Amino acid sequence: MSSTPEDIDIDIEPPGTEVLVVGCGNLLRGDDGVGPILVRHLWERGVPDGARLVDGGTAGMDVAFQMRGAERVVIIDASATGVAPGTLYRVPGAELENVPPLQGLHTHSFRWDHAIAFARWALADACPTDITVFLIEAGTVEMGAELTEPVVAGMEQVIALIERDFLAPLRPAVQDVPTVEFTADGYLRLDAQLAGNRFPSSAAVALVREGQLWLLPLRGPQSGGLLLKQRNLAGDRSTLIREVLEDRIPVGVRPAVWDAEQGALRVALEES
Repeated sequence: MSSTPEDIDIDIEPPGTEVLVVGCGNLLRGDDGVGPILVRHLWERGVPDGARLVDGGTAGMDVAFQMRGAERVVIIDASATGVAPGTLYRVPGAELENVPPLQGLHTHSFRWDHAIAFARWALADACPTDITVFLIEAGTVEMGAELTEPVVAGMEQVIALIERDFLAPLRPAVQDVPTVEFTADGYLRLDAQLAGNRFPSSAAVALVREGQLWLLPLRGPQSGGLLLKQRNLAGDRSTLIREVLEDRIPVGVRPAVWDAEQGALRVALEES
């Protein structure tokens, strides 16, 4: 049985989301690619429910249509104002009312202001009003260049700000006194809530300091360290810790403390 166009119900609306993060820029041109690269790092850390990440450097004008239904939009792009590379600008939504109209728009030079201007034109009243722009001053935009050190440092600061102000509220709350379990066969187990909130990329480095096991989150598995493997459908995680502890495994459940200053989960290895 053939179908006519009237018989087909196609929903082209993107799914609504609480936070949409868009990285604009050209990956092939050094610091100009900081937006899409930042989005990749956020992806490796884990995307909470209610958030979507978009590489605006390759999605072009499609980004504007993906804004439909988003409650909050975050855009990251490189800037070229002549100040020191790595300098950060945070442009709040209230200052975006005077974004210039569309001009010189091209799919290969799609910038943050193009995204906002085009979204306002295409979506009209459906365009989100809660928009924040982070700009990172570029040092070099040579073809094939890597991100420069100042821009990498700036990118890390923006990642921390996006996590704190936009993504952290979407992550499950960590229990007041989290616990971990050491097993007799040398594994460390974390429940899904603790692992998802503190180790969203499922990668960590472990070390022993002052009678404690310290577990520090990494960007992702490509950074090395330990891989927190999913052990059940609930999302609980485990990793082999025997080599780090040299077979001195304190079998059982132990309380853990998140050290915000050091960015580490700390577990006492001896009974207090």
